[in-house]
Amino acid sequence: MLFNDISNALSVVRADFIAKETLTWEELFDGFNSLRAITYSSSVDFVCKLLKKFNYAEIIFGFEEVLSSGIEDILAYQSVSGEFIKEISGKNKMDLVSLIDGGALRLFIAREQLSHEKTYILEADDGRQRVIIGSANLSNAAFSGKQRENICYFDDNAAFDYYSAQFNRLKANSADDITKKCLMANASRIDALPIAQTVLVKNCIVLQPSPVQDESARFVVDVKESLKKYAEVVSKDEKPDKQGIIRLIPETIKRMQRRFSDRMTQEKELKKEYPTLIIDVEAQTVSLNGTPLDLSPNKDDVRNDVSRFLEYMDGFNDFHGDVATAKKRYFELANWFFAAPFMAPLRTTAAINNHNLLSYPSFALLYGQSNAGKSEFLETLLKMTIGLIPKNVENINFTKTFIYAMKHAGKGTPIIFDDIDKRHFDDHAVETVKNDRFGVADKLLNYSAVVICVNEDVKVVAPEMVKRMAVFRVRIGIDKLDTLKSNLVRRIQKNIGTAFYREYLRRMLPLVSDMLDVLRSEDEEARPPDILKVSSDIITSVVAKSCDETPEFVRRLTLEDYFGEKVIASATIKTIVDAWRTDKKNFVINKKLDELRYNAAQTYEADRIIKELPEKLEPRRSREWVIMRLAEARKFFDIDFKNRLFM
Repeated sequence: MLFNDISNALSVVRADFIAKETLTWEELFDGFNSLRAITYSSSVDFVCKLLKKFNYAEIIFGFEEVLSSGIEDILAYQSVSGEFIKEISGKNKMDLVSLIDGGALRLFIAREQLSHEKTYILEADDGRQRVIIGSANLSNAAFSGKQRENICYFDDNAAFDYYSAQFNRLKANSADDITKKCLMANASRIDALPIAQTVLVKNCIVLQPSPVQDESARFVVDVKESLKKYAEVVSKDEKPDKQGIIRLIPETIKRMQRRFSDRMTQEKELKKEYPTLIIDVEAQTVSLNGTPLDLSPNKDDVRNDVSRFLEYMDGFNDFHGDVATAKKRYFELANWFFAAPFMAPLRTTAAINNHNLLSYPSFALLYGQSNAGKSEFLETLLKMTIGLIPKNVENINFTKTFIYAMKHAGKGTPIIFDDIDKRHFDDHAVETVKNDRFGVADKLLNYSAVVICVNEDVKVVAPEMVKRMAVFRVRIGIDKLDTLKSNLVRRIQKNIGTAFYREYLRRMLPLVSDMLDVLRSEDEEARPPDILKVSSDIITSVVAKSCDETPEFVRRLTLEDYFGEKVIASATIKTIVDAWRTDKKNFVINKKLDELRYNAAQTYEADRIIKELPEKLEPRRSREWVIMRLAEARKFFDIDFKNRLFM
């Protein structure tokens, strides 16, 4: 297609079919000294193999969604492309920077209009010329013969001249040069990106956004993730005007660079607070900030840590409310927290082998009233696992983009977002948890799980979140004066060590290796391993060997204890049971219609109850009333709901 055409007419090359040949890709490209290529996507290995055949090469990388909405698209695409080029160089031990610096290679990135053509223009020192066109990108898959491709070639001057003109037009009007400076620059430098270099040289370029096209595979996903961080540094002054035109000048680049640098500095400082916990299941090793952990802790140290943990749990006895249930919830949270660093390799392996990811939750929600001891308990778990308590993350940073940045930064260390207010929770938590495929496309084996801690003002947890994250609701509290008087939390946090957790890791590593083997198995009958069961078995065993009597809350758990119907609805079950015991006037029973009505007093409370109840009760709301099937309600709540007046 001619890029300066403004009509809808297509530029079509009329060709004659001469013959069908069977060639290897080497035979197709052999015998020529220079290459000029336009490719939509490419593979690391094939680009390097191809470049070794030529003394000089120019390659234009196109992208379908360049400038679909603004500058941020270009910045994101060119940033990801630069990292991709570096990956080519590193993995194949090919110094592309030297080739560029020496003038043997020029790489370009489309910034505006894309040619969907895959065009390869070859020229030999003796004057021979060849043009290869068709559907094949620069990839092993395209040129290996393993997938169907349309590949044609011309060895005549007319074709060479025509496609050379198209290549030169795209290069001059719609592409930016990937220079040595771009490849050598730090990832935080917007002013080193190819488009920025073009602006600085030409002093001004004019852009007109293209309509959004269909998505392309993984590379597009990477660009879209990168797009979010660049979108934050593009102000309304840099958006398209009423005519759909964007004007870039050097000052624009400088403004964006200042904003981006400020954002990167902020993220860097926060990431420093979280150490990196790297678990290598294959090597059976664990390291913290690059230092290998001793996975053979002293037995006395283990007993000491177990003793202090149980003493901490006994401290909840001073709280008011349902203390016994709260201690069970907190133990369930501790079990998930201990296992959290293993969720990444299990989730990635499960995804690769088409298993459900719901068995391996990488998000947890802890909620309850403000004086339920939530924050202090999470701090204590961090002290037990990594030996320190990192700085809290502020509410303002609770966004999907920042959560993903922190998951990368902490590797295996669970990230805690504490005291998140309802607005930030509603705006960001649902989307982040619901679309949680983090690390799957990149096959990451180490990234952080996330704990979101909120107060009681979050009345309802959406069903799509409940089934994707471990949810812990605690319904206890303590007077602030009693908290100030007690020195228990501070004393235990000061003296508890990591021996308990290191003993746990020692026992857990070989069992997780077995779990991964099961997930990789081709046995269709094999069920995904229950990591939460295995984890609780180890914890209960360590506790039993370290104390005279195991507390009731330390018990064997399974996935059912986290995601079973009655677990999810535990708060509602307690509400209904208590209400039936104390005030049956809140219930209306209609045996003929198989209907039970409960007056929840508030519409938000009715909404919460409905969201927690299983579908088999067919729950629905009428103002503050919750309506459900009577027969199923009797079985679910284990209550024989009867109205004496209508027996």
